[in-house]
Amino acid sequence: MFLAGNNMSDNREKKDTDMNQSFAQFAEQAEKDGHVYIYKDNEPRFMVIDLEKEPQIEMSEDEKFEFVARRLLRDHKKVFTELAK
Repeated sequence: MFLAGNNMSDNREKKDTDMNQSFAQFAEQAEKDGHVYIYKDNEPRFMVIDLEKEPQIEMSEDEKFEFVARRLLRDHKKVFTELAK
């Protein structure tokens, strides 16, 4: 997203321009392959998909289980930490 305005620093404009260029690269790759994963902390965190090639997101049973398990662990980390003691 490129934001325009009078009070914007050159640094912010550069970051937004870099983000636009990076997203364009992700979008181009998604057009080729159908989807692209974006990793954070060495784990897939986001996915850019080409809706014309992959109109719906399909997950295996294992992927669904892992998704729910990660969410539960993240949302209830304090409780699980106490139970582990």
